[in-house]
Amino acid sequence: MTSGAGARAAVEWLASAAPDPDACRWEWERGPRGIALLPAGRRWDVLILPGELGHPTLDVLTRLVDRPGPVLSDFGDARMGFFVPPGTAGRWVGTGVRGVGRGAWIVVPHPGRRAVVGGVRWLIPPDGTGTLNDAALLELAMHEAAAVRAEGGGD
Repeated sequence: MTSGAGARAAVEWLASAAPDPDACRWEWERGPRGIALLPAGRRWDVLILPGELGHPTLDVLTRLVDRPGPVLSDFGDARMGFFVPPGTAGRWVGTGVRGVGRGAWIVVPHPGRRAVVGGVRWLIPPDGTGTLNDAALLELAMHEAAAVRAEGGGD
């Protein structure tokens, strides 16, 4: 999990997407759930994959890059959200993958806490530098994960 200066940088990076960054930080620090609603499409878009594809995709992605960009998971790991560059959601074509971009909002937990809050948790928290998942690499990882599952090598 992100700690210390990394967590503070991640908080600032995420909050910079909010219409009111101070209110966003307040919600994380003092709100009863420790979550904030943040708009997609400014600093990032999110591609939401079903968990049965998302987990093997993340496994492949972690073999391809030293550190993937931010990834969220909902309670029960039914869905996973991969943070990708803004504009990706509007161009994405893929069955079973939901793109969240400009005009949509996502629930985001505090990046420095382990607890599952509001039914959402970080699998890969943001690093505070703005690193995102490369959409082309993510697509390749999804194809490889789907192929392994189709061959019976998945869960």
